[in-house]
Amino acid sequence: MSTDKDDLEPLDPETGVELFLEHKATDCTDSTVRNHRYRMKKFLNWCDAEDIDNLNHLSGRDVQRFRLWIADDDDVNALTMKNLMSGFRVFLKWAGSVEAVPENLYSKLMIPRVRRSEQSSEKILETERAEELLEHLSRYEYASMHHVLFALLWETGIRIGAANSLDLTDVDFESERIELVHRPDQGTTLKNGKSGERLIALSPELTEALKEHVETFRHDVADAHGRDPLLTTEQGRMTRSTIRRKVYQVTAPCYLRKSCPDCHQGQDKKCQEAVGPHAIRRGSITHFLTEDVPVEVVSDRMNVSRKVLDKHYDKRSAEVKLEQRRGYLDEI
Repeated sequence: MSTDKDDLEPLDPETGVELFLEHKATDCTDSTVRNHRYRMKKFLNWCDAEDIDNLNHLSGRDVQRFRLWIADDDDVNALTMKNLMSGFRVFLKWAGSVEAVPENLYSKLMIPRVRRSEQSSEKILETERAEELLEHLSRYEYASMHHVLFALLWETGIRIGAANSLDLTDVDFESERIELVHRPDQGTTLKNGKSGERLIALSPELTEALKEHVETFRHDVADAHGRDPLLTTEQGRMTRSTIRRKVYQVTAPCYLRKSCPDCHQGQDKKCQEAVGPHAIRRGSITHFLTEDVPVEVVSDRMNVSRKVLDKHYDKRSAEVKLEQRRGYLDEI
């Protein structure tokens, strides 16, 4: 007999996840348990954001909302999305077995299929293309939203969650820097939580563009928590999805009036040649490394571990790495 909501035993998300991990630890390797812990951390973050304090309340609609919430994170590619949802499905099946959620809830979670091309494709914005865009924006759209958003993402390599979290008070125009702060109780989060908090130096050029943007283009609005966001729309703080859409717009070849194969211009469409915010981050990191900025400096600035940086972000060719090593050895 399947359980329904009347038969459930109250269980808060944190306790539920810990019990699940303890259960997995009895018959799984340490690495498997670590993978489950990583995946379930995202679920707990979502529960915090949605004020969910009892797993009994989860429905098929909630499961779908969580899936869409994960998909809204540009750091999550198709393969990672599949792995996250597969792990979440395992949790839901376990939760059903201990009467924390309806027994068949796990069956309502749709696991996305991953095309072969998505398993290895990692788009990157090349330096030449980024510099061409910056030149165009600084000349013809100086301090506009497109200009400061693209320049900020390229120069700092921050994630869109970090860009979304910035307040006016987080920008120190005099010291030419921004401060990233994790504020989950006020509607904005950093991917790595408190450990993602840091100061990031800005160039004089970007600092001036941001200052001009605030004085000329920024909407004088507060967000739902009474904070003054840096990046705004007429309604308040610019959302992650709006940031992503603007990035797709500005990185499309047709934005520079170039030929755009299979282009479907429009507010809700994106060109096949356009790239998302994470491709800018990947290109920014590769650019800094190519310019001989030490790996440790790039790792700290971009808030990414050396291991992850080497695996996912460093797109320098073998030839570039060889010549950089030669340059160091020639100086010995």
